[in-house]
Amino acid sequence: MLRLTLLAAALTLACAPALAQVEVTPLAAPDAFSTPGRDTGLPQDLWRGTPVETARVVLPMLSTRPLSPAAAALARRVLATGAPGPTGAANDEMLAAARVNALISLGDVKAASRVLERAPGLDRSAELSRAAAESALLAGDVARACQLAGGLSTGRGDIYWLRLRALCQAEAGQGAQAQLTFDLAQAQARDAVYGRLMAAKVSGTPAGAASLRNGLDLVLSRGLNLDLAAAKPAPAVAAVLSGADPALPTYDTTAIDAQIGGLAASVVAGLPPPAGVSALVAAASEGDPKTKVRLQSAALLLAALANDLPAADRARISAFPIAEGKAPAGRNLALETAVDSRRTGEAALLALWTCAEAGVGGPALADRVRMVRVLSRVGLVDEARLLALEGLAGLK
Repeated sequence: MLRLTLLAAALTLACAPALAQVEVTPLAAPDAFSTPGRDTGLPQDLWRGTPVETARVVLPMLSTRPLSPAAAALARRVLATGAPGPTGAANDEMLAAARVNALISLGDVKAASRVLERAPGLDRSAELSRAAAESALLAGDVARACQLAGGLSTGRGDIYWLRLRALCQAEAGQGAQAQLTFDLAQAQARDAVYGRLMAAKVSGTPAGAASLRNGLDLVLSRGLNLDLAAAKPAPAVAAVLSGADPALPTYDTTAIDAQIGGLAASVVAGLPPPAGVSALVAAASEGDPKTKVRLQSAALLLAALANDLPAADRARISAFPIAEGKAPAGRNLALETAVDSRRTGEAALLALWTCAEAGVGGPALADRVRMVRVLSRVGLVDEARLLALEGLAGLK
């Protein structure tokens, strides 16, 4: 008996390390940024040091305000990246929805769909469910969108869900219920385009022209056999209709070089040669009054991409009378200090904040110059070059 007891004790001690090796380690709580939309090549520390408060301000803007093509490319890349989010982003359903909505609005519907595939708690979040429903409608999966509308446990009275439920009821052959829900939706927030399309769906009235503002318009217009080619699509709808991933913007370097005397092609290929930048800075200092402002603006954009500037160039550009931009001083300071610890995600969000306020025409020259310099130094060199080329193309 004693031998058996000793043997059992020995076996217990021998197995202890093995048992310790299979202990379960709790996984980190999912956050609004961890799930990748696609491979962007950006690192896992993208959002390190980024204040979550900045993300909560900027992300909703990216789905409601138009961006310039270069700014939209920057937003798509950083938002499609799967990386641990800022501290405080865990379980933030509103932030997760804002990220997905921005990707959809910017035309990266595929990336948004991949993020939504792993998003928990759709039935508990009206915002996340709405993003998922819009993604389904854009993909033509009306049944999935209606399933989400039926399973929602919060926010069911919001106008988006009323409009969607009217469509779902009509699709199910529930004409009277669809009409009642449609009337309720129009009474809550009248929309002439939706009203025209939905009335045609429910009661057969003339539908008029197609509309492609969003997934619901797309489904209604397609179901009514309207001419989709005659309507101007929103970026998300355009991406779905094309079947292609969003393309990077391109710029006519020949036209740009005709204005500034060269170097645009070098920005497409990489960085402008230092000698070329110096020559442009010198020409901008001595040019005639008609071309001086344009040359000085171009010189500043290209100098922002340069690794360093010779003393003579610094002396010349410091005398350029280009006005300051429109971004507030505090945001500019935060943007510039992001370089100190290479806070890539924070720099991107701050730049996008100013771009969203500027609109589709892009930021003011001084703001753009600052963005180009900061983004190129925090690891977003390609995006900095696009912003520079966009600025060069827009010079008058």
